[in-house]
Amino acid sequence: MTYDLVVVGGGPVGLALALGARGCAVALVSRTGGPGTGAPSGPSFEDGFDARVYAISPGNVAFLRACGAWEALPAERVTPVYQMQIFGDEGESRLAFDAYRAGVPALAWTVEDSLLQRTLWRRAEAAGDATLLAPAEPTALALTERHVCVQLSDGVALEAGLVVGADGARSFVRQAAGIPVHRHGYGQTAVVANFACERAHGNTAFQWFQGGPVLALLPLPGDRVSMIWSLPEDAAASLLSLDEEGLCREVERASHARLGQLRLLGAPVSYALRGLSARRITAPRVALVGDAARVIHPLAGQGLNLGLQDARVLAEVLASRAPSQSAGDPPLLRRYARRRAEPALAMETTVNTLYHLFRAPGAGPRRLRNAGLNLVGRLPVITNLLARRAME
Repeated sequence: MTYDLVVVGGGPVGLALALGARGCAVALVSRTGGPGTGAPSGPSFEDGFDARVYAISPGNVAFLRACGAWEALPAERVTPVYQMQIFGDEGESRLAFDAYRAGVPALAWTVEDSLLQRTLWRRAEAAGDATLLAPAEPTALALTERHVCVQLSDGVALEAGLVVGADGARSFVRQAAGIPVHRHGYGQTAVVANFACERAHGNTAFQWFQGGPVLALLPLPGDRVSMIWSLPEDAAASLLSLDEEGLCREVERASHARLGQLRLLGAPVSYALRGLSARRITAPRVALVGDAARVIHPLAGQGLNLGLQDARVLAEVLASRAPSQSAGDPPLLRRYARRRAEPALAMETTVNTLYHLFRAPGAGPRRLRNAGLNLVGRLPVITNLLARRAME
């Protein structure tokens, strides 16, 4: 079977690319099959809400809307974020972003992981523009003069002008293409949990830098919030050992009771934080998107947004090709790599700088970072520029 494009990976980034690559014959290969591919294995809200939640930027919402997926999401499960408040680890240092002042309807929209994946999968099935192969396991990658061949475990061979690795941090495509990576640990574990809150969140996302740990609360429909708390591994283990009451009180303390009393919805889940950066995001007839290309600290909530930006740019590059041009032609891959180099590097650098800056010990670094936070907060032009960059 021959295609313009074979996408390996059935998560949100791979599915969005399969939908967004208009004018291409696309095959999508997913290790797990059907709606809900890649759904979290951990506990979910007692009323059906997932533990893992994304904050999708306006630029990516527009991309998902163009793919026909955004309107298919149940409106009652999508929450606009109108404000964001970021607190330093000293005194009243604070940085605030506001959608109204930035001149946009919302800074972001929160949506559950598996709900987004189910919606994208069903949209791909309904559209019929892509061949969905699931469950399917890629076992080999081979280059010919004009194609790349993806061999599957059931003996099926797929030929295409381009294969895209959208298959996560342990990417088969990246390894098969011989693309080296730089890996690093953060020495932290992310604890994810969901709560009902006593006080209205006001469609505000909150974040507290705590001298290394970072606590974030994202608004969900009604009186619910989603928490991600990045902690040193031993502190995360201690937090997870608490009973339900103890966990709620600890989160209330760390969030300065901004939302009043909290009630846990479902058991918390956790995962180790690891950073990854591919040395390059293309190889002959190969392109990487999402976590296959890079994995960053969740403190900025930009991991999925970077991946969707990858898919968006690659779809635009493929749409610009001449009718006789292969999807894997070197000029197209160079164009994709150039367009993603600066934005991705800027976000990686910003996140890593913030991570190291806010965990630096001592009174001097603490005063410097908190003074900087307050200074930026007093300069509306800069805060609006930062907000707009995060909304791409």
